[in-house]
Amino acid sequence: MIRVQREDFDPGAELAGFSAGKTSVGGICLFIGLVRDYLGHSPASGSGPAAGAEVRAMTLEHYPGMTERQLEAIEAEAHKRWPLEDTLVIHRYGRLEPGERIVLVAASSAHRDAAFEACRFLIDWLKTKAPFWKVEHTRDGDSWVDAKESDDAAAARWEK
Repeated sequence: MIRVQREDFDPGAELAGFSAGKTSVGGICLFIGLVRDYLGHSPASGSGPAAGAEVRAMTLEHYPGMTERQLEAIEAEAHKRWPLEDTLVIHRYGRLEPGERIVLVAASSAHRDAAFEACRFLIDWLKTKAPFWKVEHTRDGDSWVDAKESDDAAAARWEK
């Protein structure tokens, strides 16, 4: 299941709904991404705030329709690769402040290895292939978040 939404989500309620009645599931892997209060990188363009700068907020934008289709394609690929019972991807958009939840990814399977691998795959590909654009707001100004080599490297390991 894919949801792209402005509203926050309750991880406990999401997990309870995701696991309810699924007695064939042996493991669920869950990842929750949060807004940090500092820049973990310098902009690739060389302009803008430096790594470590205080982040006051982040704004996430997306292209409705296209975003959901791409997330569904990523989810379908996970189901092709692993014997999954179910998957869940919730991604927020709009203005978010440090500590707020951005994304939840969950994968369930009869066996934990498939759940772990699929969850990692989903977040790696979501970070690099889903059409979201991020602006970080700092004391020194706003800067678009560039693609990171580390994210590209993480996603590349899943290429066939």
